[in-house]
Amino acid sequence: MGARSNGAMPARQPQGNAVTDGAVEQQQYLTFMLGGEMLAVGILHIKEIIEYDGITQVPMMPACIRGVINLRGAVVPVMDLAARFGKPSAAVTKRTCIVIVELGDGGKMAQGGERGERHDMGIVVDTVNAVLEIAAADIEPAPAFGARIRTNFIEGMGKVNGKFVILLDVEQVLSDIDLGGLAQGGDGDDGGSGLAELADGMARTD
Repeated sequence: MGARSNGAMPARQPQGNAVTDGAVEQQQYLTFMLGGEMLAVGILHIKEIIEYDGITQVPMMPACIRGVINLRGAVVPVMDLAARFGKPSAAVTKRTCIVIVELGDGGKMAQGGERGERHDMGIVVDTVNAVLEIAAADIEPAPAFGARIRTNFIEGMGKVNGKFVILLDVEQVLSDIDLGGLAQGGDGDDGGSGLAELADGMARTD
């Protein structure tokens, strides 16, 4: 049971931030739709985009975690981003994708690793749009109120073609999620034995 890539997004691009004309800083963001609203995540967090397929449900996970996928032998938790924002989950369609993002140790979703390790997380989105370059001058601070999602989840508001796009602070969105059931082994031992056993079982059923 492996996750298949859409081929829509290569691994992280080194040109996530660029300076044009020696002065104007451009930042790249992957834009996507969620519940009829356009959101964006900085491209340097994005590893790849895959089809919505092969999710295995895991007991005793937070309500916003749909399950896990086997991504080339690694167990990757998958978050329902709409549920994380307190909204109803959207129906899965042919355009539904899982965006794989990479988190630093600032995200408190330890999977049995040491501090300083980076780990992956999948987020479910309705559809992926495009990679856009937004000038730093066109990014406004997060609003103090009035946003439809928690303001600490918002990195800023990017102006694109006269409209604002919510730029997510992915480390904040995906932090403070208790995935202890994945990090623990069956006998309560520490380390990643729970993940290893789950990955082994998923591989056998692939």
